[in-house]
Amino acid sequence: MFDWKKPTVQMLGRWQPWHKGHQELFKRCIKKTGQVVIQVRDVEGVSGGTGQDDNPFGWEEICKNIEENLESDGFQRGVHFEIMLVPNITNITYGRGVGYKFEEEIFEEEISSISATEIRAKLREKGEL
Repeated sequence: MFDWKKPTVQMLGRWQPWHKGHQELFKRCIKKTGQVVIQVRDVEGVSGGTGQDDNPFGWEEICKNIEENLESDGFQRGVHFEIMLVPNITNITYGRGVGYKFEEEIFEEEISSISATEIRAKLREKGEL
């Protein structure tokens, strides 16, 4: 069962759509604390900031996509992860180090080159979006 008091990794993003790169990031995150909260920025149909205007997927579709992908690797919502809708967060600010770590994960080219922009373009070409 997901423990709201246990140290947890936060993943904040648009997830437009969730793809293999996000899946690999999740796998690294889950190793850190055993559970992850995936926060979905509420950006359907609006800009998420500079260069983030293409946001065709809504909350329910994003949740379904995340759940299906994570379940295919044996992760369960309510056990290993939770998903929550959050405002269109564009800035993260903190006053001093009080127990948070800001970490950037570096991946090999095969993963880091995955582009949700390209995925959306292909979906549009196929008439799926």
